[in-house]
Amino acid sequence: MILYDYVLSASCYKVRLMAALLGTPLNLRAVNFHPGREHKSAEMLALNPKGTLPILQDGDTVLTDSADILRHLTADHPEWQNTDDDRWLAFASDLNDSLGLARLHDVIGYEADIDQARAKGVSALRKLEAHLTEQRFDGLIFLTGSNPTIADIACFPNTALAPDGGVTLDPYPSTRLWMRAIRSLPGFIEMPGIHRLHELAHPA
Repeated sequence: MILYDYVLSASCYKVRLMAALLGTPLNLRAVNFHPGREHKSAEMLALNPKGTLPILQDGDTVLTDSADILRHLTADHPEWQNTDDDRWLAFASDLNDSLGLARLHDVIGYEADIDQARAKGVSALRKLEAHLTEQRFDGLIFLTGSNPTIADIACFPNTALAPDGGVTLDPYPSTRLWMRAIRSLPGFIEMPGIHRLHELAHPA
């Protein structure tokens, strides 16, 4: 499988992360999204007329939506699927259009109504925090239950990168615990702005 990838893209990262957690190898093809705008080149537009990333090519199959790619990667891994995933994949899209947009504005100067993007991002974070707090009351840590699914992987990157767009995560303790749980998963990988947990040294 070939992933046309931009290292700073939250949407590309969720694909790399999902593959790493599954132990699925990906052949990464770096795309100069910024400043090169290579995703708008004729070669890339032939694969994805929308001119967006990520793009996953698996034989004759070409997928250009991160949610579809997550479903594709986990097709043989039912433990990563839940009947409530669709709700959270839609929510992940809202996070991308708010927190993700604010980050693009602040990091690469992408044109956006930054106040509106941040306000929508805060609203989304409050919804996420409320749900995860309810989950904690039920003894659950992840979005759809006691185990992670594609829902968690879809929502994690733009949430974790919210500070890059000027939105603090300080008011959301349940969300921070959830992010810590994801970063604790075996096989977790980093991206710029999202780091592995550092193990605390045990006292002698």
